[in-house]
Amino acid sequence: MTALWGLWPDVQDNCTSLGLMLLLVLFMGLARVVTRQQLHRFTMIHTFVLEFLATFQLCCCTHELQLLSEQEPAHPTWPLTLVYFFSLVHGLTLVGTSSNPCGVMMQMLLGGMSSETGALRLSAQLIGALCSRYCVSVLWSLGLSKYHLDERSFACRNPIQVDLPKAIITEAICSFIFHSALLHFQEVRTKLRIHLLAAIITFLVYTGGSLTGAVFNPALALSLHLKCFDEAFLRFFIVYWLAPSLGILLMILMFNFFLPWLYNNHTINKNE
Repeated sequence: MTALWGLWPDVQDNCTSLGLMLLLVLFMGLARVVTRQQLHRFTMIHTFVLEFLATFQLCCCTHELQLLSEQEPAHPTWPLTLVYFFSLVHGLTLVGTSSNPCGVMMQMLLGGMSSETGALRLSAQLIGALCSRYCVSVLWSLGLSKYHLDERSFACRNPIQVDLPKAIITEAICSFIFHSALLHFQEVRTKLRIHLLAAIITFLVYTGGSLTGAVFNPALALSLHLKCFDEAFLRFFIVYWLAPSLGILLMILMFNFFLPWLYNNHTINKNE
């Protein structure tokens, strides 16, 4: 019984973090409802606000998830369960937005989005990412949990635990796998697709999290590691911006050019 009482403060702190994330999702949901009702006639503003709210929600929740995962790094089951759960939550609530510059880049390269809309979404994502960081800083300064230390939000906690080439490969592969799934699961039923994508995200976080954090989202990386970008800009820019973009380019080259070319060559040779 004494041991259980000793665990109670940790349970309370975990519940506080969960409560904050769920409240944030609720408020962002309400904001999206108001935006759709009041701004649907103003297409550009409507698109910007929805993308901003989606990125803000994703980044704030990930800050809190990262905080929880650092408490018991040797026992990742609970943090990975939360990653899966909140991936489901984001998948259900952020429909119609990407919250990821790589997703916008993929749609633009595939011809599914104009350059003007792409630029608008990218600006909304970057602003949402930066605003989320300062919002989290304000929340942590309230001291609602023993994990919430204001100085954490301003410190650079370098997540890159491998050399630069391995870090680039890790982020590029994560981006390649996730966006390949995103592209090819479009015909799958929505409920099943969300679970499949959440499982893939959880798997990537489990396998690549100890190497680079497995972010594969430039806007999210900027929000999580802004201080690190300030201290080692080139390294973090290459790993968290260029590498995921490289993964997108490789994915498009493979599925839109290389594999069709290979199939056509095989068909021609077979007919001959």
